Amino acid sequence: MVSSPPQIGKRSSSDWKALVRDFAAILGAKGVVQRKEELLTYECDGLTSYRVRPKLVLLPRNTEEVAAVVQLCDRHQLPWVARGAGTGLSGGALPVENGVLISTGLMREILEIDLENQQVVVQPAVINNWVTQAVSGAGFYYAPDPSSQIICSIGGNVAENSGGVHCFKYGVTTNHVLGLKLVLPDGSIVDVGGEVPEMPGYDLTGLFVGSEGTLGIATEIRLRIIKQAEAIQVLLADFTSVEAAGAAVSDIVSAGILPAGMEMMDNFSINAVEDIVETSCYPRDAAAILLVEIDGLAVEVTANADRIAQICRQNGAREIQIATDVQERSRLWKGRKSAFAAVGKIKPNYYVQDGVIPRTQLPYVLAEIEKLSEKYGYPVANVFHAGDGNLHPLLLYDEAIPGSLETVEELGGEILKLCVKVGGSISGEHGIGADKLCYMTQMFTEVDLQTMKWVNQVFNPHGLANPGKLFPTPRSCGEAAQTKMGIADRHLGADLF
Repeated sequence: MVSSPPQIGKRSSSDWKALVRDFAAILGAKGVVQRKEELLTYECDGLTSYRVRPKLVLLPRNTEEVAAVVQLCDRHQLPWVARGAGTGLSGGALPVENGVLISTGLMREILEIDLENQQVVVQPAVINNWVTQAVSGAGFYYAPDPSSQIICSIGGNVAENSGGVHCFKYGVTTNHVLGLKLVLPDGSIVDVGGEVPEMPGYDLTGLFVGSEGTLGIATEIRLRIIKQAEAIQVLLADFTSVEAAGAAVSDIVSAGILPAGMEMMDNFSINAVEDIVETSCYPRDAAAILLVEIDGLAVEVTANADRIAQICRQNGAREIQIATDVQERSRLWKGRKSAFAAVGKIKPNYYVQDGVIPRTQLPYVLAEIEKLSEKYGYPVANVFHAGDGNLHPLLLYDEAIPGSLETVEELGGEILKLCVKVGGSISGEHGIGADKLCYMTQMFTEVDLQTMKWVNQVFNPHGLANPGKLFPTPRSCGEAAQTKMGIADRHLGADLF
């Protein structure tokens, strides 16, 4: 039988003071954050709608210190949540009431660069883009590239199995992780995977990637890097209808062409980007634009670019821009990479969802999302990885208006249900976290979920590692749906001691 998450009880002031002394003995006084004003920084991740102030934030600097603090948590049955850069968008790093937050923010070293074997080893707080910067001079790069790659950390990418623009051709994080050094929830240190791509035995590396901090903490990560392509081109095609752009995506793939990435933006997103970023290359009157990047041998790229342009024109593209040099390619991508920030200028708040659908269902799903937007009365901007059908609808609202958050959450839930209905998924790269617990039953049967919980219990028998995330419970679904914000609000002003 799978154990329930721990019942987190109140600890006395003297208990907490003793714990602070014990943690400080491991990390030093500066490694334990306890002042109320400093703890505010850690109340939430990128999903700012939910906020819980942790009792303490711990700042280990290496594997041994992580193991020591996790052992102490295990000894005292103290729940904990691991946090990297805090850019996650599903509440995966949301602290738990009366628990501690273990931040890997000081673990920012690139430990090894092995160009001959095309590998690097990094600590979890290394920023995604730093990996490419470290090896680009030798002609290599790290392929997974979330839009937040200049601020998100590799540890968080591993926890959520992040993707990015180039995941269509090169895969998501799990396709680029060769091995991990892990601290398990009892504080033991294990190595999984290794220097070769295929290791005998169970694929524990694959099991851990995407486990959202519920199986332990990755303290060293061995990544695969790849050689930069001989030639790269980016095409931007604009269409008078979203359906036409979606049809072009399907036809490109059906033609046997494998772009490095294919991204689509609707008219709402286009104008938001142009208002803020001013790329001057996104036509404001287009119903949708399609960005297609192709890479490989020069002759192959030229041929594929011609074929893609032809397919787009056959599907009604009005104009096609082609960029071949680095500056022009960056200009075309700039708007897409800035889309989330751009829509944030339109309304005080936005709520982003992350569902996956079959490419062939793009026109139908986007039309249904528009109907849902009209039904609920909230605008939705659509930005997504068209190649693999990973949608990122941005629901705009003003949280100062009572009930608005609850309404957009309901709208987001209807979009997730729609994704499942057409054969898709409730998450492509943002994870489940605290945000999507109640929709897991839309995809999985009770037996499916129970099987996952068995795996969790093997690694996390006391339920101390990131409790209350990933799996639905009666408390998290139902009554808790009404009290999420209440719990957060209750503890915003709570004293530590």
